Amino acid sequence: MVINHGLNRPISFETEIAMIERFDAIIIGAGQAGPALAVRCGKEGLKTAIIERQRFGGTCVNNGCVPTKTLVASARAAHMARRAADYGVVLDAPVRIDMQRVKARKDAIVEQSRNGVRAWLDGAPNVSVIEGHAAFSAAHQVNVGGRVLQAPRIFINTGGRASRPDLPGIEGVPTLNNERIMHLDHVPAHLIIIGGSYIGLEFAQIYRRFGARVTVVESSPRIIGREDPDVSEAIRLILAGEGVEFRLNAGGLGLENRSPGVALTLNGADGAASIEGSHVLLATGRVPNTHDLGLPAAGIATDARGYIVVDESLATSVPGVYAVGDCNGRGAFTHTSWNDYEIVAANLFDGASRKVGERISAYALFVDPPLGRVGMTEAQVRATGRPALVAKMPMSRVGRAREMGETAGFMKVAVDAQTQQILGAAILGVHGDEVIHALLEVMVAQQPYTLLARGVHIHPTVSELLPTLLEGLKPMV
Repeated sequence: MVINHGLNRPISFETEIAMIERFDAIIIGAGQAGPALAVRCGKEGLKTAIIERQRFGGTCVNNGCVPTKTLVASARAAHMARRAADYGVVLDAPVRIDMQRVKARKDAIVEQSRNGVRAWLDGAPNVSVIEGHAAFSAAHQVNVGGRVLQAPRIFINTGGRASRPDLPGIEGVPTLNNERIMHLDHVPAHLIIIGGSYIGLEFAQIYRRFGARVTVVESSPRIIGREDPDVSEAIRLILAGEGVEFRLNAGGLGLENRSPGVALTLNGADGAASIEGSHVLLATGRVPNTHDLGLPAAGIATDARGYIVVDESLATSVPGVYAVGDCNGRGAFTHTSWNDYEIVAANLFDGASRKVGERISAYALFVDPPLGRVGMTEAQVRATGRPALVAKMPMSRVGRAREMGETAGFMKVAVDAQTQQILGAAILGVHGDEVIHALLEVMVAQQPYTLLARGVHIHPTVSELLPTLLEGLKPMV
């Protein structure tokens, strides 16, 4: 059989078939889970291709965890410098922010991390790194810049991106998202943040500490609505204490140019209002990067929001095709993406039968002081109707916090009254993002909370107060 492609000479069917590059495994996307999967497949002797269209390392390395926590560190340094007198340290000059140097430090750390991912892949056995945009043309076949790749196993790790709300006037004004704000080499005069959740609040504190005026606009009655009301309010008070302004219950949002910046119009509790600012940051959630993957051509099912539908083993509707990381809607964090890799690798190569539903929810909000969260919120525990015990302790009772001069926040925990197993906890306070892991490990081990009292905890630390917190458990009413 001969196929004429309009070239000077016909191509035979046999030549056409030979042009397909065959692999044992293909990974689309070099975010958190993708490189680890590629390296593991290569170690198992599989001829593996990993495809990345833009920047190695994904959201975490390029415009997520790595750069934001680098900015958090710079912002904290500025904040502590301003508080130096509280510790008996005298500075002879006011604190000044050199945003170009802040950005240069952030960029250098990001580049080091990105290059590290690329070097890891380049040095992995049986792994071919391909740069370009991949799109499915069949269930086990993808096209990349004119190349046709085929494999019985394909892993999708394409992550997500910032959503863009449909607001009146938005197309006529310049806006920032979590990626574009990383390119700023100056401090905004007045940063308006639309969205009072995790991303928005981190940037609010960062830029307030850099010296910007910051206003957070949230359509709900309170910020970070998935948290318990006492957690939300405590975080709001902490940020407000540093000068961050809040406009809650804000509806009817619209944007317009207002020289030399922009204006946000809204309807709030006090009626219609207009807020003028120099910059607007959109922090209204994220959407998966699945719109341009050619998923219909492969028969891969997605839900109404565009997330790839997966089962408990992270398999898609097409046998041999898996979706890991943010694109599957089963987790929105770097650590859940990494856990997706662990689940898939263990099931495929180690004879395990791990399930994503067995994962205990854990995350942090990296404001200062940070919030560490694990398991269910108090509201979720109440909704189950089960008998439960709860305890709460202010951070002012923690000696280490007093010594550090950082007593804002509290610890709280909920326990099943019958099994004595920890159901969930929140630690809002100094080192809360680290201390929460002590509770997480007890939960993973499915041990009673009393196990925590058996260890001899190091003094003075924040963690040593966990047994004291648990001593205060009382029936939930």
